[in-house]
Amino acid sequence: MKTFWLAGTVILAAAVLGFSSAPPPPQDAVTLESVLKKMDTMAATFRTAQAEFEWDNYQRAIDEIVDVQTGTTYYRRSGKDIEMMAEIRKSGPSATELKPEPKYVLFSDGKIKMYQPRVEELRVYDLGKNKSDLEGYVVLGFGGSGQDLQKTFDVTYGGPETVDGIATARLELVPKSEKVRNSYNKMILWIDLDRGVSVQQKFLTPQNDYRLCKYSGIRLNGKVGDDVFRLKTTGKTKIISAGG
Repeated sequence: MKTFWLAGTVILAAAVLGFSSAPPPPQDAVTLESVLKKMDTMAATFRTAQAEFEWDNYQRAIDEIVDVQTGTTYYRRSGKDIEMMAEIRKSGPSATELKPEPKYVLFSDGKIKMYQPRVEELRVYDLGKNKSDLEGYVVLGFGGSGQDLQKTFDVTYGGPETVDGIATARLELVPKSEKVRNSYNKMILWIDLDRGVSVQQKFLTPQNDYRLCKYSGIRLNGKVGDDVFRLKTTGKTKIISAGG
């Protein structure tokens, strides 16, 4: 269960610039198959991605957003694997009450590393045999193909929607894994019809809580230095091995 809770933390999976300069198809011509094919095209040439994010966490029990986090996320393909770094710069109970609170989440080499420089603490989660499962969630919209999406989820087309002025196709996902469904029983992707990538994501729990991920200032296949994927720990940093 812990592994998939962590997946909720690092699933950014989201909005990257696409490759096609062709206009999007008419919305009445969009099908599930055409959206997945567009995602396949995006994945075939994916190398890196960078985006600004806002993550909103909502709790149904009190009917309000309880935490908002903002920052920058980076992805890159490393061989057959995808690496991800999230730099969380601010957090707070709402978008108008954000305060500086630097945190870093790195997914690389089958491990999740969560670093809090303010308290000099680094937690390391070795995913072990769960690595490949988690990576399927991490690459949602960041290098993941439509074919791979169907291996992990039952996917249905929910119709067209406009998100921040962008014409998108709404895809509704039900995890095939029962273990995952215990944490997130439904996920929604809004796929840019022009670029074949997700510009917004929503992860819903059985308790009707949700995590909404929104992205902006997006770059695809630009240069992302190796130092981005290094945690700037110090000699005072306490390392905690949290298992998988």
